[in-house]
Amino acid sequence: MNVIGDLLNGFGTVLAPQNLLLAALGVTLGTFIGVLPGIGPALTIALLLPVTFNFSDPTGAFIMFAGIYYGAMYGGSTTSILINTPGESASVATAIEGHQMARRGRARAALATAAIGSFVAGTISTVLLTFVARPIGELAVTFQAPDYFALTVLAMVSVTALVGRSLLRGLMSLVTGLFIGLIGLDSLTGQPRFTFGVPLLNDGVNIVIVIVGLFAIGETLHVLAQGRTHKEEVAPLEDGSARTGWLSRKDWSRSWPAWLRGAALGFPFGTLPAGGAEVPTFLSYTYEKHRSKHREEFGRGAIEGVAGPEAANNASFSGVLVPLLTLGIPTSATAAVMLAAFQIFNLQPGPQLFDTSSELVWALIASLYVGNVMLLALNLPLIRLWVKVLQVPRPLLYSGILVFATLGVYAASANLTEVLLAYGIGIVGFFMRQFHFPIAPAVLGVILGPMMEEQLRRTLLISNGDLSVIVTRPLSLSLLLAAAVALVLPYLPKTLARLRGKNADDRHKLAFADED
Repeated sequence: MNVIGDLLNGFGTVLAPQNLLLAALGVTLGTFIGVLPGIGPALTIALLLPVTFNFSDPTGAFIMFAGIYYGAMYGGSTTSILINTPGESASVATAIEGHQMARRGRARAALATAAIGSFVAGTISTVLLTFVARPIGELAVTFQAPDYFALTVLAMVSVTALVGRSLLRGLMSLVTGLFIGLIGLDSLTGQPRFTFGVPLLNDGVNIVIVIVGLFAIGETLHVLAQGRTHKEEVAPLEDGSARTGWLSRKDWSRSWPAWLRGAALGFPFGTLPAGGAEVPTFLSYTYEKHRSKHREEFGRGAIEGVAGPEAANNASFSGVLVPLLTLGIPTSATAAVMLAAFQIFNLQPGPQLFDTSSELVWALIASLYVGNVMLLALNLPLIRLWVKVLQVPRPLLYSGILVFATLGVYAASANLTEVLLAYGIGIVGFFMRQFHFPIAPAVLGVILGPMMEEQLRRTLLISNGDLSVIVTRPLSLSLLLAAAVALVLPYLPKTLARLRGKNADDRHKLAFADED
């Protein structure tokens, strides 16, 4: 088969000592970047672009860039689990259950299921990328504006309904995120919205600022307000269960189906021209919570809530490469920077790239297999080291978080005003925690709000203002019906229980009436 031959040639290129060293450098640097809140792979690759100008062969540069991206996906889960501070927006869903596991003394298990799940999903998605890149790229083009609008509605409604203690609080959190996401110039008319006369806000609020503010700064203020400045105890085992490495047998049995389901969600969503990792990670978390036999553990540290989203997160990266390589469409900030790198080397991603630059493309795909193994070998031995973070004195740990958060925001913008804005959002995140408002819907509102508005406007333009087109397309209608189901799902068990209780009472009364 021609694909196998091309892939073997790609391995031959990657396994050259120089390229192998660049792959190792990329995954190590990416892991470190993923751990630091606010910096992210897009900024790192952008900063390294000038360094690659001197590369005689662009293959090595793209192998290193892919390693940075993959490594950041791994590293972002570490701080999400340990200190509830995602390094990347795609790691927000992991923080929901992962941090609760760490607080219960299960940090090692949470980090292990994240690392192994990332490896499993990354390998599956890379195999899919190898064989179905072109067909899936063609399928992704068939998605139209109404379908994207319905998809964003499904993502926001499902997360809002199933995360948090109250639907009302979840909706208020979502509205807060939508408000922040719509700040800036209107994409259609160019008019400023919610900028309050501040020119800096014309470009909107960067997602890095929102993530750092709500999580790093908000979590730090919340911890200080609670007076939790003591060291947290880390229990190496749970219930004395038999263990195989870092995970118990029960953990393995609960994790591996979630890894497969997360991979099945992440890859196709990554291939969509308006894709990315945020939507599949939240949908994976929602699905795992809905179908779990241990639903009572969700919110207190359910391992499926870490395994599924992390698998979806890493699987989506290989999916993101499908529209980038086959259509020339970047679906994330990092993919956009990689597209710029292609153009710097006078390469144009698209349907002809597999023919004109076959060696580079297959070396890039082969580097994903190699980088995946490198990351597993790098991260599993470091689990014991990462867990030691929980034993750092709280004042030193959270002082360090504030320092890195501030440096991350300033490095991304080089503007002191945006640092102050991050702290302002951090105060909002602090009050949300104090009054038990879920953070995840706010983040999703910031990320998906602009996309939802853009796709709705595009739908209205195409249909001449006729909204019925959203419910006449089978795909968009199916997605909206799924959103409606997600909205009523949390209330369904209580409603059914009440109906059963009422029916039992009625039967009881009828029995007494018959006796009379």
